[in-house]
Amino acid sequence: MHLSPDEILLWQYGWLKLNATIVFTWATMLLLAAGSWLITSRLSIAESRSRWQNLLEVVVIQIEDQVEDVGLDQPRQYLGFLGTLFLFIAVCALLTMVPGYQSPTASLSTTAALALSVFVAVPFYGITEQGLASYLRSYARPTPIMLPFNIISEFSRTLALAVRLFGNMMSGAMIIGILLTITPFLFPIVMTALGLLTGMVQAYIFFILATVYIAAATRVRRIESQEQSGQ
Repeated sequence: MHLSPDEILLWQYGWLKLNATIVFTWATMLLLAAGSWLITSRLSIAESRSRWQNLLEVVVIQIEDQVEDVGLDQPRQYLGFLGTLFLFIAVCALLTMVPGYQSPTASLSTTAALALSVFVAVPFYGITEQGLASYLRSYARPTPIMLPFNIISEFSRTLALAVRLFGNMMSGAMIIGILLTITPFLFPIVMTALGLLTGMVQAYIFFILATVYIAAATRVRRIESQEQSGQ
């Protein structure tokens, strides 16, 4: 039993190694890209639409509503990044039902990469919304004493995002692997379904946390503009 897809080595030439994490990550990304192209290439504004277009519209609308509920006024601005995060993690969870598929999110390297993307996106959107000077000043609010703590929090929450997603996804795979060796076939199927539910919940949690962090980084300008208009 492999604890992580990093341990499954598929090809090696000298120092070059190709493990299951890399292969299934790219396979998942290609699947998402191909599915997106197939659906969006046949979009229709008529009353009769394909089931896939209806499903896509429902997903997009729900993501936009969630982003707006968190506090971001222009959800379309963040849809590409946040929607991709959610769909990648959710599809990885769904594909665990396919025999032989190794979820990349069961690897710490993948979850660390996802967390680092959020780490980069937060200041990017914050600077885009507030400007560089205003965003940097937010680290010293409400008092300059908070500067080191705010900086530490940026790194600690990135680590927490990576470890949380990795721990939950890997633990589900471990439990299923153990049960397959010591119990009949029916019970692991139930646990696989439970693991699928857990994966979807983790995708939603990761998406919401990323949205909250971006909302926190972009809210200062809105607060300042509201105070100025009140004066």
